[in-house]
Amino acid sequence: MSIEGVHLIAGESVAGQGTFEATNPASGQQLSPKFPDATRDQVDAAVEAALQVHESRGAGDSEQRARFLDAASARIEQAGDAITRRGVEETGLPAGRFEAERGRTCNQLRMFASMLREGLFTESIIETALPDRQPIPRPDLRRRMRALGPVAVFGASNFPLAFGIAGGDTASALAAGCPVIAKGHPAHPGTCELIGKALQEAARDAAMPAAIFSLLQGQSFDVGTQLVEHPSIAAVAFTGSRSGGMSLWKLAAAREVPVPVFAEMGSANPVFILPEALASRGEEIATSIAASVRLGVGQFCTSPGIVVTVAGDQGASFKDALSAALCDEPPGTMLHPGIRKGYQGALEQLAASHGVEVVTRGPAGTGPCDAEAALLQTDASSFIGDKSLQGEVFGPSTMLVECSSMEQMFQVARSLEGQLTATVQGTTEELQQCTPLLDLLEDRVGRILFNGMPTGVEVGEAMHHGGPWPATTDSRWTSVGAASIQRFVRPVCWQGFPDSLLPVDLRSTVQGRRRVDGVWHDPGNR
Repeated sequence: MSIEGVHLIAGESVAGQGTFEATNPASGQQLSPKFPDATRDQVDAAVEAALQVHESRGAGDSEQRARFLDAASARIEQAGDAITRRGVEETGLPAGRFEAERGRTCNQLRMFASMLREGLFTESIIETALPDRQPIPRPDLRRRMRALGPVAVFGASNFPLAFGIAGGDTASALAAGCPVIAKGHPAHPGTCELIGKALQEAARDAAMPAAIFSLLQGQSFDVGTQLVEHPSIAAVAFTGSRSGGMSLWKLAAAREVPVPVFAEMGSANPVFILPEALASRGEEIATSIAASVRLGVGQFCTSPGIVVTVAGDQGASFKDALSAALCDEPPGTMLHPGIRKGYQGALEQLAASHGVEVVTRGPAGTGPCDAEAALLQTDASSFIGDKSLQGEVFGPSTMLVECSSMEQMFQVARSLEGQLTATVQGTTEELQQCTPLLDLLEDRVGRILFNGMPTGVEVGEAMHHGGPWPATTDSRWTSVGAASIQRFVRPVCWQGFPDSLLPVDLRSTVQGRRRVDGVWHDPGNR
């Protein structure tokens, strides 16, 4: 499978005038070929072809979509070596990380295929007619979930596969029956093309319409703007920065017919260390936090960027242990120059803030995208009084926030803006005395961890990867796990139709997972 520098529109490779190329972040070398920015006509062609698939119900039934997702997983695995080689060149990530991420990507595609076959999230609910009910009859009512329509997916820079153009957003949208138009990330366009071609081949393997998936390349903001503003786009999915997510959200809200933007925009992921845990496991916790911060050079949306403690005898030794574990390692290579520039700028701004002290910095590197680790510190009063100290610093740094008492720790929790995660390190006994802290965190985060680290997001049915604004644009939805399909469906009720005219999965003669007159029926669980 070769890289041509093209868009993939409705099953066809579409060339254009090359305007940008990827850069190896480790060496600074530019990588061939050049890639074109999609034109308005190409955006229109991709979206209108997707709309035709949606309106003709071309995405098929659950079994057809499951076969497509299985085929996509198989095709990505077949192209795995080529994807890894190009991905390493474009991102600077080690080959092992790419292979692990490919496994996660393929597993979540298979998870959605399995979920479709089990009938999960179809939510078919039937209430049969009661013509003799008093005081008024009840009509026959049947409700099911239906696909929203064409979805625009913006792949992330930090997870080129698992959150890329075949990642969780695309997989869940396709599982829901929504055609996808993916906007490739300009930092790894070659990787996007290889994955896009694997999805094209999977569509052919599964006899799906070619326009079930299209890929548009582009470095210009105009490409994304035209895609979001297109009247036939029914929803937008995005993983990235707050500024990027906000821009897309505003574009979608300003449309004549606004559409939802499911944006995951990052988080500072505070870690609260209770006094007994600090005294008994301080060095161990410091080592774990440092490893979590340094993972992927800090380029995880769940990286712990805030560490909250209560002042005491163990504070100095904990700070020394965290400083050594975090900053005594060589610098890492960030994904692209834009991310490194953003990290350095955010770090300098934070360091210049009132009440903030730079405890230590790691050794500087010589590569164009090398980034050193950093540990900063502030007091709780300064943190509570300055909302800017809560902002995500996307890179290998974290900030200690020292409280004078447990009550002040609760005040820090109360001051938090929406977060993806919060972690509590403590003993079971002391946590039982701190239920107000858990209540405060439950109101402000999407996932609460006990004695763990927030990096590493399990893909499963119970996972919630989201959180209140500004971590995401809507805290009710997850971008990871089986429940992420719910973003791309909506309920439709059919009233009074004869059985033969109903959608197949709502007919009385069809066996499947459904709730009928208040009783669940599941043929798979007898």
